[in-house]
Amino acid sequence: MQFQDRLAAAGINSGAPVGDKQKRDHQDEAAAVLGHTSKKMRPPGVRSVGWALVQAARLHRARTGDRLAKLGLFAGQEQVVQALAAAGTMTMGDLAALLRVRPPTASKTVTRLAALGIVERRAESGDGRVVRVQLTEAGMAKAEAIERIQEEVEAELLDHLDKTDRRRLRKLLRKAARGLAEAAGASGQVTEADAEIEAEDETEGLPA
Repeated sequence: MQFQDRLAAAGINSGAPVGDKQKRDHQDEAAAVLGHTSKKMRPPGVRSVGWALVQAARLHRARTGDRLAKLGLFAGQEQVVQALAAAGTMTMGDLAALLRVRPPTASKTVTRLAALGIVERRAESGDGRVVRVQLTEAGMAKAEAIERIQEEVEAELLDHLDKTDRRRLRKLLRKAARGLAEAAGASGQVTEADAEIEAEDETEGLPA
């Protein structure tokens, strides 16, 4: 359909004699009909917290992923390894709650790590329905290597932030993550680690 025909179909008579103001009104209406906008388009997410967060997370994930690949791991698997290194042994339910993911997601990651010989699963004594997960000896070695990698990337991430900004950023991101987890139905209980970090924030005098 031609330009004039499309305007006519929309009830806009561009050929009728009109004044300057009416002409401008017709032009604005025509632009709307044709799917255009008179406003200058800005890059997506210029003022979006989510956009900035995604960009930072993507870069962080890429930097971490490059280093993890040398260990034969994918980004995301290191979280399970670190959680088990700290806890020693965990049920699948506790692991999923700590990572704020759904149990099937945690189970899939554990299955892949088990195939690599990094973790092992054992049925709870007296209740075969409860499965506990722990690191193997090879898994503990991976955990130490992962810790070094995260320290390196963490230093890059926070290079331009002072101590107060770092604690405030951590607190805000944890609150944002908790909100998203609740919305997704994957929220878990506040763990001892959560309570410890929140206590540190209160000691530092950070606002709630």
